[in-house]
Amino acid sequence: MAATPFSLSSSVDLHHHHRHLRHQPPYFKSHIINPKIFPKSTPRFNLILTCSSRSSPTLQEQENPPPTGKFLSYPDLQNLQFLQSYKLFHKLPSGSMLLIRVMQEQEMDMIVELLAESFAESMLLPKAYVKLLAFLVKQYLIERRALMPHAATLIAFHRRDTDEEGGEMEDIQLAGTVEISFDKLGANGSPPTPIPPKEAPYICNMTVKKSLRRQGIGWQLLKASEELISQISSVREVYLHCRMIDSAPFNMYSKAGYSVFKTDSILILLTLQRRKHLMCKQLPPATNSISETNSLYDDDQNLAPTDVQKS
Repeated sequence: MAATPFSLSSSVDLHHHHRHLRHQPPYFKSHIINPKIFPKSTPRFNLILTCSSRSSPTLQEQENPPPTGKFLSYPDLQNLQFLQSYKLFHKLPSGSMLLIRVMQEQEMDMIVELLAESFAESMLLPKAYVKLLAFLVKQYLIERRALMPHAATLIAFHRRDTDEEGGEMEDIQLAGTVEISFDKLGANGSPPTPIPPKEAPYICNMTVKKSLRRQGIGWQLLKASEELISQISSVREVYLHCRMIDSAPFNMYSKAGYSVFKTDSILILLTLQRRKHLMCKQLPPATNSISETNSLYDDDQNLAPTDVQKS
């Protein structure tokens, strides 16, 4: 699932920086993922949700503070701690495990690489523009991370256990990402058209690594986003965009309960943009259980039924 539509809104000037990037070394480098992000033993149930108790910050939270540079009210501090401790584990039918949590600062570069390549793919740009996109995406992610807890970027990791010469090996790789705006303070400054209400939660920039698509990872990212919105925002309507040509994402969003709220005018084609649907869903009232928002999505029957535990 490519990240569409392109909703990056940074203050960086595209043409100004293009002249300065031509002689820079390659942007991308290999990323090492800490295998300790997954528990040593695979849980017997398919899905676990571990949420913050909204108590004092943990050591990990203290080591990865968001660069807000501003005073946080007590409710904002509670929401920040809630986001930083959020973890969702999902077991795929293949036996692989999926971990979804909020992006940490040291993981930004791998998200930048994934989004830049996905944006280039969806916009049909030549590979020469990927590095430029990566530069802009990083500035954007830095700005967005500073808006926590009014916005958050989720990251998904995929773990496949392999048996190599009698020994167990773990193959852990980045699987996907999605961005959430919870309220007006976290709203995108220049959202795509049709423009969603700024005070309403908004989901955007969802992408799944090409080699891991059609396994239900996008569905789990969507459901994790909805669960966080239900816990943090008092507004029940959540919005997202979907290009009219993207039938697979549209079918997934429709299956999840989203309906078309508004559609771009055909005149948008004059600006060399694809027409998009603005889709909306009414979330149920927040509860202590996420079973309502983690129903089975039959993506070629790639997802198993889920059991839920919340601690």
